[in-house]
Amino acid sequence: MDGMTIKKKFRLTAFQKIIIGFAAVILVGAVLLSLPIATHTRAATPFNEALFTSTSAVCVTGLVVHDTATHWSLFGQVVILVMIQIGGLGVITVAAAFAIVARRKISIMQRSTMQEAISAPKIGGVVRLTVFILLMTFLFEGIGAAAMMPEFISRFGARGIWMSIFHSISAFCNAGFDIMGNDGGAYSSLSLFRVSPLVNIVVMLLITIGGIGYLTWDDVRENGLRLKRYRMQTKVILVTSAILIVVPAVLFFCFDFKGLPFGERLTVSLFQAITPRTAGFNTADLSEMTGAGRSIMIVLMLIGGSPGSTAGGMKTTTAAVLFANMIAVFRRKEDTGFFKRRIDRSVSKSALAILMLYLTLFVGGAALISTIEGLDMGVCLFETASAVGTVGLSLGLTPTLGLASQIILMLLMFLGRVGGLTIIYAAVSDKNYYNSRFPLSKITVG
Repeated sequence: MDGMTIKKKFRLTAFQKIIIGFAAVILVGAVLLSLPIATHTRAATPFNEALFTSTSAVCVTGLVVHDTATHWSLFGQVVILVMIQIGGLGVITVAAAFAIVARRKISIMQRSTMQEAISAPKIGGVVRLTVFILLMTFLFEGIGAAAMMPEFISRFGARGIWMSIFHSISAFCNAGFDIMGNDGGAYSSLSLFRVSPLVNIVVMLLITIGGIGYLTWDDVRENGLRLKRYRMQTKVILVTSAILIVVPAVLFFCFDFKGLPFGERLTVSLFQAITPRTAGFNTADLSEMTGAGRSIMIVLMLIGGSPGSTAGGMKTTTAAVLFANMIAVFRRKEDTGFFKRRIDRSVSKSALAILMLYLTLFVGGAALISTIEGLDMGVCLFETASAVGTVGLSLGLTPTLGLASQIILMLLMFLGRVGGLTIIYAAVSDKNYYNSRFPLSKITVG
């Protein structure tokens, strides 16, 4: 009996398994990247720098302390790409994929963990949904690589095959890692292809498809273009994503990139409207953007992609719920909802908790880095928004930071990837939850 009690006491919850899984992959990646074979010079990379790169890859962020192309060898780049793929799909999804391929029986507990990992609405059909996710991921990544390959090969020769594969996976997983440093200069991202319609369109589509969420794909697969049959969540995701692409693109076009020709300015504005929502690629010099433009990018980085996707951030649904809740308060309505459907009040409370958590991490992290490094708070806010939103865009600050500031960014990337509520639910078990209520009182706000 004592043995059974101990075993039950130390049973990990689904949320704890997700956190431990991500941490384990990060550590393995850091060890591999610290090996001499992982660099071009065959010199061992300091473990803290290898750990930073591994964290950024697994958390599909893209912030780096070394240029990926010029510092890491082919072995190092392969390690980074594998970690990006694992991080994009999710550790639990990858583990489930091996179990499915090996035809192992998946228990109810394992299905429950899979459900939490991919944000599935119910445990039934979670294995089928996981198989669908894997097939669609490899299909889209393959199509993206094949589409970019002709242009990459024409420019880089045989090396273009590897580059097209790397950037397709990095874009679909919303990672933002690039290997253009040998050709466009260190940390140049995709600026070489600013005038390439093919590369821009393919990368934007990969980012968007990877960031709208697995359940959205499933809904589209089942219902095609019959929009009325879509789940409410799918409708909210698609509408919110469209708004977050079109509105910033128009603002960027009007206030930034004024020195570019019309067509190039339009492409750059659209690309920079899509990429901040956790992809991390850029085709323009971000340091030359206006303060208003960088502020818009910070907001987009914090919002991020959609739930159950390769993207990070607070999520589009969180932003939509907060906005709908604000409208409901202004209109003095009791309930919040979308498309003639009411949402539970607990969802609004969770959305507010996520907002406050991200704002605390975002501002708190920037304040610490600003104090430690003696840097301007505005620049630090951009870097911490990029880290906690798992974006990867940078104003050039990250490679210059000291160890303490790098640790802060690593923590922000990790917390941003596994999700705020996952951390909270992992720390607070169900047995600590009580449904008792204190006496009601009033407080004035606003």
